[in-house]
Amino acid sequence: MTATAVNTGLPAPGQNPKLRTKKLPNIGLLGIAIVALGLSAAVVLGTGIGNWVLVLVVGLAFYLIGVFIAVQAVEGRRAARNRTWSALIHSAFVLALLPLVSVVWTLVSKGADRLDGDFFNSSMNNIGARDPNGGAYHAIIGTLEQVGIAALITIPLGVLGAIYIVEYGRGRYTFIIRFFVDVMTGIPSIVAGLFVLAFWVLIVSPWFNDGKPAFSGFAAALALSVLMLPTIVRSTEEMLRLVPAPLREGSYALGVPKWKTILKIVIPTALPGIVTGIMLSIARAAGETAPVLLVAGGSAAINFNPFAAQQGSLSLFVFQQAGDASRFAPARAWTAALTLVVLVLVLTIAAKLLARRNRIPR
Repeated sequence: MTATAVNTGLPAPGQNPKLRTKKLPNIGLLGIAIVALGLSAAVVLGTGIGNWVLVLVVGLAFYLIGVFIAVQAVEGRRAARNRTWSALIHSAFVLALLPLVSVVWTLVSKGADRLDGDFFNSSMNNIGARDPNGGAYHAIIGTLEQVGIAALITIPLGVLGAIYIVEYGRGRYTFIIRFFVDVMTGIPSIVAGLFVLAFWVLIVSPWFNDGKPAFSGFAAALALSVLMLPTIVRSTEEMLRLVPAPLREGSYALGVPKWKTILKIVIPTALPGIVTGIMLSIARAAGETAPVLLVAGGSAAINFNPFAAQQGSLSLFVFQQAGDASRFAPARAWTAALTLVVLVLVLTIAAKLLARRNRIPR
């Protein structure tokens, strides 16, 4: 009597079957996108209710609806929900990226008109409304000096203040410091400029200028320092708190003093994040206009001495040229804005490379 095998439909032991399920091909998603954009363009542009921006937004809504219906018909309701939410997340990323791409494209396309040697080697001194020449050399010098002095003031103070809060600070005194740092974070730039104007320009500077108040690039650097300091303190504090406690404990267990542990272990570990916070503060300071206008005056001539006479900056140059009646002024403003963005980008890349070189290897 022989036993008959029962066909259960299950794979035999040891076999590795390939499960086959229906899946909507990528060409189908592309077709849905094309149809959604076409339908959106017909509705928006045909009725005249908007431009290409509204076409993209309405097309995105049509695309999500089409993906849900098509995937539900092919793969099922659960897969349709998954595909729809994935498409929504990717679309949100693209929509968030569009303003940045638009700004970069606008800066490059409009700022390339005056990217020449005259723009980077001359100032606006003795340049009339009908003169197509003139450049931002004086403004570039002013920005570099003012931001550089502000960085020399605020980076040591901010990093040391954050180290005190995290590593040494206890009790009410630390709470007061953290509270005032948070308050200073929200101070408008015009208030920082008015503070330096009232204190340094009107009270302190007459001591060094025969009793007369004096505008200077150093005064602008002081105003920028007020804006940079809270950002550096808060970002450095958060980065230091992220350093794992076992790193500190292991160093203490080896008999390393606390100050050397902070210098050799804690700071190098948190250095990339600290550099990011510093560069954010520098980018904000480089783009400020009101403090420079209030306390530096904004000269059209080249001034290499930040401690004497008026001095301009790139942000102030953009502001002045954008409001100038000359038909040559807008091109100068766009090129100066592009120069400012590139300058901050170069400084950020250099700082990131330096931080990567000096951090502790894992």
